[in-house]
Amino acid sequence: MGPVHSTSEDRSELLASCYRESLRIAKELGARTLAFPAISTGVYRWPIDDAARTAVATVRAALAAAPDAFDEIRFVVFDDRARTAYEAALAEG
Repeated sequence: MGPVHSTSEDRSELLASCYRESLRIAKELGARTLAFPAISTGVYRWPIDDAARTAVATVRAALAAAPDAFDEIRFVVFDDRARTAYEAALAEG
């Protein structure tokens, strides 16, 4: 579960924290492969482009800090719009 998007308050750090904490717990449990949905982009109305950039940047930062922690991390999306947003975010870095 992620944060509800707000136009009056920047909650992007809360969204990033969802990914960081998931990665931390997965590492503690010895998981080597993870799959992330597009957290908060459904009923919590987070804009998909922003959510994708936050997800990709947060996961990349975690992998830079611990490059051998995981074998594979996937972003699992539900439609073409989300796929396009994640592909763009992945291409940025």
